[in-house]
Amino acid sequence: MNSLNPTIHCLCEESDVEVSVTYDEAPKGEVRFPFVGTYNRDYRRCKICGHFYSSHSMDMSTLYDRDYLTATYGGEDGVLNAFNKIIALPEAQSDNHQRICRIQEFAIRKFGNKVSEPKLLDVGSGLAVFVCGMEVQGWQCTALDPDKRFSLHASNVTGAETITGDFLSIDASDWKTFHCVSFNKVLEHVEDPIAFLTKASRILKKTGFIYLEVPDGETAILEGQNREEFFIDHHHVFSAASLVFMITNAGLTLVRLERLQEPSGKFTFVAFAVPGL
Repeated sequence: MNSLNPTIHCLCEESDVEVSVTYDEAPKGEVRFPFVGTYNRDYRRCKICGHFYSSHSMDMSTLYDRDYLTATYGGEDGVLNAFNKIIALPEAQSDNHQRICRIQEFAIRKFGNKVSEPKLLDVGSGLAVFVCGMEVQGWQCTALDPDKRFSLHASNVTGAETITGDFLSIDASDWKTFHCVSFNKVLEHVEDPIAFLTKASRILKKTGFIYLEVPDGETAILEGQNREEFFIDHHHVFSAASLVFMITNAGLTLVRLERLQEPSGKFTFVAFAVPGL
């Protein structure tokens, strides 16, 4: 997922870019991830589509192998504590509750009563709060994460099927079983989000859909560069145009796009897409 120079071009592959923001030290609130090199990074912004992408020379190659969970949550106990804290939030304060309501509404309109036990693959399942909520709604969920500790946690707290591994490397040629593949705050963390969406489109049922959430850089930058949307673990921060470009170039059709500020304060793009153009 990460290389020495993680993201080197805009998703639309335009070279007409400018340095938008520069960091010589970690902004307040950013997790202190382990890395090799001097903390110095910037976001380049495409003058054509408005996409932000990260540029730096720090080595963060172990981040998603083992260090992300430890640095962010302090270990397995911290993961469980974070899970319990989010689960206990009142509905009006829960990003996850609103997420589940959006997907449920969309699925009911799309499937009606035709699907009694819909199947969902959540890529980058992390704390498994979303998987837990979808299981309560009657979905058969599979939680996929590259860290086996997250997978074990998901199994323990939800009972869902789990897969440990890098999504792009897993052989999914015979899957074709999912009514929904979800990417909740995941695609900003990977170098090639188009490849992730392309693979997802191939493992959906023909009538299925993809749900995704990514940070809205266009709105966030209006409040300054120190917002969490621009923290170091985000290779990409999206514009409306770059999000549409990404979805289209993955061979998908965008059917719904929303821009919102979640109860947590995050500026977020929400999108639903279906296979085919």
